[in-house]
Amino acid sequence: MTITQKVRWANFIALIGWLIVCPASAQSSWSKVLPGLGTFSSPRVTDLNRDGIGDIILGAGRLEFQACDSAIIALDGRTGELLWRNSAIDQIFGSATLKDITSDGIEDVVIEGRSAELRAIDGATGKVLWKFDVNANSEGGTKRWFNFYNPQFIPDQDGDGIEDLLVSNGGDVNVKPYDPLRPAGRLVVLSSKNGVVLAEALMPDGKETYMSVSVLKSADNEYRILFGTGGETIGGNLFVGTLKNVLSGDLSSSVKIATSPDKGFIAPAAWVEINGDGVPDIVANSVDGRLLAFDGKTLKPLWSVKMEGTEAYSSIAVGRFTDDSVPDFFVSYAQGVWPKLEGTKQFMVNGKTGQVEFSDSLGYYQTCSPVVADLNADGRDEALLSVNYQVLDSVGRKSFFNNIMVIEFGAKEVVQLMDGLPGHNISSTPWIGDLDNDNYLDIVFCHGNNRYQTYTFDGLQVNCLKTKIAISSPIRWGAYMGSHYDGVFGVDHR
Repeated sequence: MTITQKVRWANFIALIGWLIVCPASAQSSWSKVLPGLGTFSSPRVTDLNRDGIGDIILGAGRLEFQACDSAIIALDGRTGELLWRNSAIDQIFGSATLKDITSDGIEDVVIEGRSAELRAIDGATGKVLWKFDVNANSEGGTKRWFNFYNPQFIPDQDGDGIEDLLVSNGGDVNVKPYDPLRPAGRLVVLSSKNGVVLAEALMPDGKETYMSVSVLKSADNEYRILFGTGGETIGGNLFVGTLKNVLSGDLSSSVKIATSPDKGFIAPAAWVEINGDGVPDIVANSVDGRLLAFDGKTLKPLWSVKMEGTEAYSSIAVGRFTDDSVPDFFVSYAQGVWPKLEGTKQFMVNGKTGQVEFSDSLGYYQTCSPVVADLNADGRDEALLSVNYQVLDSVGRKSFFNNIMVIEFGAKEVVQLMDGLPGHNISSTPWIGDLDNDNYLDIVFCHGNNRYQTYTFDGLQVNCLKTKIAISSPIRWGAYMGSHYDGVFGVDHR
């Protein structure tokens, strides 16, 4: 069944009473085309120019190993015009972490990518505050650095009054896919003021890592860390450690809560309370197509679901999709076995029972994650997902299109928000929220604009879609790793 056949406009429009038109024609909506670029990054939002409207920060780049003069960009949230741009030696695939490092009242940007790219940028001006110095940290060439993944802020460690950074580093691109001899990844603590390494610790199993960390402050003021190892072709493990472990330079006492012999753990995990004891629990994807839940207090398994014929490279969306008060989970997995991945399959899992209550197979391959909001003010959340699909012309030539789909779990309806836009989105998760504080939902999303090829970096389109959907309740999972960009749901964790 095609997406067009699956979409049932009339029922859902009657249900929630709204209709969205294409970005170019919706009032105050905009689209910005950035020639010669592509992105794996997900948009982040903060007001950089003090006009009261959130602006968009995005990582970008060209093909792997190619330098780019527009690898980090900031766009005016009102118009889509470029506020500033920054260069990098390789793709900036990570998503920005935001904090006012310069104490000027405007959040600054920490963002990361391939070839050990990690830098802090003044949010107001686009000026580089610091860049991770590979040479200064190579110990005479004996230590190698790899990709950096999304960092998290932790309490100040160097006494300068500013929270510092915890980040994972790993993934040697020069090792062949099935070669088990891979450099171990590490967790690193850096000064957010100047990028100096304050502490580091190798993965406890000696394996590589591709996973962004998720950090939770516990009741005893300890900071617990979720991190994982392994990859597409190499087995790995999921661990719970502490900030004290990293600061001591030794992760060996971390608790291994899950293992996968042939595939690893790549997508960031989530902290979310689901068993009623008041302690946030752990929910994670494994590349081998499993969704796993663990008791946050005992670290014992709560439930697991295996999605046959799939692999998981995207993260989890957390929301309340069923009638009870326990958070539920929506995931979008790749169909097939790497590197032959073509379609995607989606599942909604009841957080209380671990049962699959909705499934679908929307679209062509992508690895972006869903986001969540209550769009019809019924007290239950809907999921929004970037979906790619292809159309064949009369001679069999493929054209690719991208759209935002809404899944309404109560009615089991799938609805496209607009006519498909030419192009393809590989892994950029949309941002949803309220850019201009008018209490109506805004959607920011990205896609490549080459309609005939999928894996390209020859044109990027950033869209801001203004809607008339009233925001009836706080949006807690409106971006990659949640609305606070940290993988923590519904907890006052600061």
